Amino acid sequence: MQDATHPQFSAAGAESDEAWMLRLDEIGEELGHFQPLGGRHAAFFVDDSPETLLVTFETVAGIRGASDDQMPYGYRLTCKDGWSHLCIIADGETWFRDPAIYGYFDRLVDDAFFEDFDRVVFFGVGMAGYAAAAYSVAAPGATVIALRPVATLDPRVTGWDARHASRRRLNFSDRYGYAPEMIEGAAEVFIAYDSDRALDAMHAALFTKPYVHKLRCPYQGARIEGELEAMGVLPGMLELACRGEFGGAAFARLYRARRESLSYVMRLVNRLEGRMRFDLSARVCRWALERHNSPRLRRALDRALAELGEDAGAPAPRAALREA
Repeated sequence: MQDATHPQFSAAGAESDEAWMLRLDEIGEELGHFQPLGGRHAAFFVDDSPETLLVTFETVAGIRGASDDQMPYGYRLTCKDGWSHLCIIADGETWFRDPAIYGYFDRLVDDAFFEDFDRVVFFGVGMAGYAAAAYSVAAPGATVIALRPVATLDPRVTGWDARHASRRRLNFSDRYGYAPEMIEGAAEVFIAYDSDRALDAMHAALFTKPYVHKLRCPYQGARIEGELEAMGVLPGMLELACRGEFGGAAFARLYRARRESLSYVMRLVNRLEGRMRFDLSARVCRWALERHNSPRLRRALDRALAELGEDAGAPAPRAALREA
């Protein structure tokens, strides 16, 4: 997806994080700006077009490990369309809680930075999904797309979630703190999460504004971003959002791609087996075997039919995945 006219890293995998950041600094200064924010964050901005700005929150490890070009995910999405991109980069599990970031967004607001763009989209995943929601308050009218976001790690609010206990010492009660309140000025907020994962669902439930759209993605697991990326759903979501064309109906159309994903189908089959729903498991297996030559699916079908006492040659219903 990299635009050949834009600078990029070449065989940079062996570089230290410090050398990589220096090179990103050079690219940022050439294309827009690059600014360190305290000791563990930086802002990378590509000034391409006043039409659309995509704001992403990413980590050093996530950027460097995701692709050969080692450029931010948001940049790889926007450069081909000529849109602008702002990436806030964290070195580690900082939860983007740093007064230097607060000050940076304050300056952007004072400079009417976000008003220069026709459309602004905030995006992040997990920790970065929290940040995308929290900092969207700086750009009233923005669209927010957050995958499995956390509302806060303040133990007074989410003491039921012990997954990030070591980070509860961070201050989530000062500025840009409680994400469900910080989306107050957003135009639309889309929260995507695996509705079968209790803690993710509980955080999603804290986002209660009428313009919040819950995109439930059952059977996608702890890292739904990887599944949505592999299916082509996530790039489609962001591209449509950057064009002002994303909504619940658009997501439903994109999300049909799960039916062609073998990994999704296997998770669904495993869940159905665990619930002793061998009738549905057999239907799903038969439907999916018309598309995937998978020994795992065949074994799952054999198990289901053995439980049901049915013939393996029975026809497969056309709407086998309608319940999924």
